[in-house]
Amino acid sequence: MPRAAKVPGASVAAAVFYGALAALVLLGVRDMLFLYEENRCGMTYMFEYPEYLKIKLPRKISRRYPAYELYLYGEGSYAEENRNLVLTGIPVLFLPGNAGSYKQVRSLGSIALRKAEDIDFKYHFDVFSINFSEELVALYGGSLQKQTKFVHECIKIILKLYKGQEHVPHSVAIVGHSMGGLVARALLTLKNFKVELLNVLVTQATPHVAPVMPLDQYLTDFYTAVNHNWVLKAHEIRNLTTLSVAGGFRDYQVRSGLAFLPRSSQQSSALSVVSTAVPRVWASTDHLSIVWCKELILATIRAFFDLIDEKTKQITADPQKRELVLNHHFLRHPAKLFEEKPEAVIEFKGAFIWIQVKTSKWSYTAYNESDGKYFTFPLSSHRKSYSHVYCQNSMLDTSSWIFGCINRKSAMCLQGVDLTWKVELLPTVKAVSLKLQDYPSLTHLVLHVPAVNGNKFTLDCEFFNEVSRTVQLPVTHLFSFGLSASKILLNATGLTHNVQLQHFGQIYQAFKINVESKCPSLKERRPSVYRLHIPWSHEDFLTQSQVPSSTEISAKLHIAQPENDTTLPVLNIFSSSDCQYEVTIKTSFLQVLGQVMRFHGGILPVYIISNVLLAYGRQLSLISTDFVPALTKAAKPYKVEPIVNIVKFLLGINCVKGIWDMFLPELDAVTLNSEDKWFPFVSLILFMFGTGIAYWGGILFNSSLRLLSSLWLALARPSGLLIDNRLITQRRLCVAVSIAAVSWTTCGALALLITYFHYIFKVIKLHSSVRTELSVLNTSPKNSEQVSDSSKKETGKTHGSVASISEVAQSSSSTTAINEVVDSLKMHVTVINLLTWTVLLTCPSLIYWLKNLR
Repeated sequence: MPRAAKVPGASVAAAVFYGALAALVLLGVRDMLFLYEENRCGMTYMFEYPEYLKIKLPRKISRRYPAYELYLYGEGSYAEENRNLVLTGIPVLFLPGNAGSYKQVRSLGSIALRKAEDIDFKYHFDVFSINFSEELVALYGGSLQKQTKFVHECIKIILKLYKGQEHVPHSVAIVGHSMGGLVARALLTLKNFKVELLNVLVTQATPHVAPVMPLDQYLTDFYTAVNHNWVLKAHEIRNLTTLSVAGGFRDYQVRSGLAFLPRSSQQSSALSVVSTAVPRVWASTDHLSIVWCKELILATIRAFFDLIDEKTKQITADPQKRELVLNHHFLRHPAKLFEEKPEAVIEFKGAFIWIQVKTSKWSYTAYNESDGKYFTFPLSSHRKSYSHVYCQNSMLDTSSWIFGCINRKSAMCLQGVDLTWKVELLPTVKAVSLKLQDYPSLTHLVLHVPAVNGNKFTLDCEFFNEVSRTVQLPVTHLFSFGLSASKILLNATGLTHNVQLQHFGQIYQAFKINVESKCPSLKERRPSVYRLHIPWSHEDFLTQSQVPSSTEISAKLHIAQPENDTTLPVLNIFSSSDCQYEVTIKTSFLQVLGQVMRFHGGILPVYIISNVLLAYGRQLSLISTDFVPALTKAAKPYKVEPIVNIVKFLLGINCVKGIWDMFLPELDAVTLNSEDKWFPFVSLILFMFGTGIAYWGGILFNSSLRLLSSLWLALARPSGLLIDNRLITQRRLCVAVSIAAVSWTTCGALALLITYFHYIFKVIKLHSSVRTELSVLNTSPKNSEQVSDSSKKETGKTHGSVASISEVAQSSSSTTAINEVVDSLKMHVTVINLLTWTVLLTCPSLIYWLKNLR
């Protein structure tokens, strides 16, 4: 038996080549699982012990769903007051996700309770949570429909609790984590569900587009039904306000691209955003921390309180207001408290000092201001020379501070418009950039400095031409491997710069952007803010950096650029006016590998198995070939790629696709292409990656088999090589019947696992017997030769020993039999290699079965 550790039949060059491919896969997995930003979320804490009051369900519901429960969250006196379920608040229902606990509601419930205490319970939320028994619905989709029906029953039960109250709610707001968000959307698939029962839906890290891993038909069919009804009933759900929050690159379980809601022209109130772009959050969250991230939960609760209608004391029925509130808290925060209809014109009253500023660049530091001041900037003179004005304020309060004058008397402005609503909140400042051409009726720009004691803050303004502050920087080619770089020096000094990144719009692109700031003096400065703005999706990334310094930013996408979109990603720089910047961009090959694994890693096992099958086919044609050399000869991309492309083309024909869908699941390549994730060379790359993993997996498996057979030889000496050519024996029939019985009565994955280990045990025994026979056979020729020589001396040249002839014939017969067994063993090893991947793919079903075993 050949030794696998020596890699017979395979050249060193092949081993190095396939080893390099396997290493690239590991590097991509490492980038996806470990190389991301640190957790910048604050932890939420309960000030009182959390309590979960179990809601008694009707007997009919309890019998139908014995494993599910409904709870009301509470703390301290609030929990005591609500033990009798006399509820007067606004109902919110939390749905946990895959393997999620109903107790994950505590962050949401506790912060909502603290916020209600701050306003003396003028309004408050009653936060409910459902216990799904921590079912693994991401591994098996058979329970999703049952969960959906139970949620519908719970909504009706919750609303019944408010009967007889002064302000009776007629709908429920839902917050769903992970698969819980998908279950909430699945309510639309129920025939008797009324859309009016749901007003606001917030999902956290929910894979809306497709399952992370399409492990069974129940799961894929559920997704198809949910997304089909979402589009089909777009007109009916036009008043439903939906928000989907993705976690960013820290969430490697659900990539953010899957969390973006499908949108239609009739359903415009569906908002999808990555947590890195949410104002006052600006942080990536992993799949679990998105439930307790303090900054994100605060933004959610603030939005809920702003959604309340003062008249009904419930969430407003106006979908436009709901959309405005969510945009205010999750897209662009002006550093002001939300107002549905702010004053169109304001009057400047009070005794303030008015100071006129005529320079194009201006900075003012306020400290212990005893009197309020107004600084006015005449716009008529600046309109001729400049296109824009940019102002920033380091005092991060919620008061209005920048205005446009429309009625002026002498040095004072009498009336104006509040431009603070155009402001954007950043981590260190609140800033606004105005195009002067858009405000022809304004005579002056007015900045307000209030009377403050003990607070030091700075206001900066500058007039500039947009052309001078906007530069274009082409990104490096994908196959430059980081060896070349694009560089640009921003010579103009100013408070803001925009670097447009050309040819950057595909998900397989990944870059390292280095921003080096150069400042003439070492005076105290605020940290610079760098923002990578993606115009076609809400996935901006912000980072802060001290100046002068060198800062590295990772640039990669969650959503590819739409086909008809011509906008460019922009690197916005917000900093001091006297600093210069040098921006360098180069391809990050490791992050490119991470993107390939993030978007396509789920279908890599398909390519590994296809390589194993190709090797198995070659072994069938050349029986005496080992797996590794057979793989190196048979693993040719042209044997797979044309078939994939032909099937992709045929599935573009409706009649062919209809026939395919009747019998087979959708092709992975077609699914990815419809989501703009498939690019021309990814199938070839995945095939080569699969070859590398199959190659070294085969070597590792052969080495493991030899180690196990050595262990078996140490424990039990084989009696001999038993050859039985019968296909069916009584023992094999009993084993087959037993396995079938296990599969029928328990779980098919369990039966497959038992078969797998039984098969491995048989092959290990066979491997041990072959090694024993080969060791015996290696000594027999020497003995035969000694007997032959002695007989020749005794009987002469023409006569042979009868005994020696008999021994040689017997030795030749044994060698032939052993060679046949060795060839059969090689096939068995390949079959086990193939079966190993099959068992791994069925493990989720087995885990689900074991989890629900009672």
